[in-house]
Amino acid sequence: MTPPGAGWSRLARTSTSVALAVALAGSVAACSESGSITSPSAHPSDVVGQNYQSGDGSVTTWAESSRGAPVALKGTDFEGKSVDVSAWRGGVVVINNWYAGCPPCRAEAPGLVRLANQEAPAGVHWIGINGVDDAGAAQAFQRTFSVPYPSIADTDGLAVAALQGSVPIQAVPTTVVLDRQGRVAARVLGQADESTLKALIDGVIAESPGASATP
Repeated sequence: MTPPGAGWSRLARTSTSVALAVALAGSVAACSESGSITSPSAHPSDVVGQNYQSGDGSVTTWAESSRGAPVALKGTDFEGKSVDVSAWRGGVVVINNWYAGCPPCRAEAPGLVRLANQEAPAGVHWIGINGVDDAGAAQAFQRTFSVPYPSIADTDGLAVAALQGSVPIQAVPTTVVLDRQGRVAARVLGQADESTLKALIDGVIAESPGASATP
């Protein structure tokens, strides 16, 4: 004989299990909606407390006539060397904001490395910004992915602050392309698609160099 209330108990447990499954499915769907974030580990909660949020991979471009002032970005890289982006005026610059424990940063890293190597003959300069990691963690990431360019150690936030004057950096990763005058020409908010970023870089390379500013 079934004890009184046993049927209700089983029903309650079943209902709770179904509700939990639906909630988990909704969580995965929410993390996958953008197309660039495909697992719960890349949800905005992965950067809670760091004033960052995951981006959706959206792309914004600025026409040459509507670009702002040149970006004044400088700092010290994780090897202790000074970096000043203004020294690269006359060439295209790609800036990537990242940190080692960021899932989409790790996912996009191989594509960024390929592009950096492919675009080097065209005189494209690359620089990272990392405001989270110590030198050990950052350099381990660079070795793991064979990153050929330096990154500014930005624990004081000054590099990001300088860039925010031209374009908001509210997500990690964010990748910004500067034109030959050092002005923001394009931005990818979130994980960068390799082919999309290549098209953005090549588009800026193709612009007339006649109006380029001097360092």
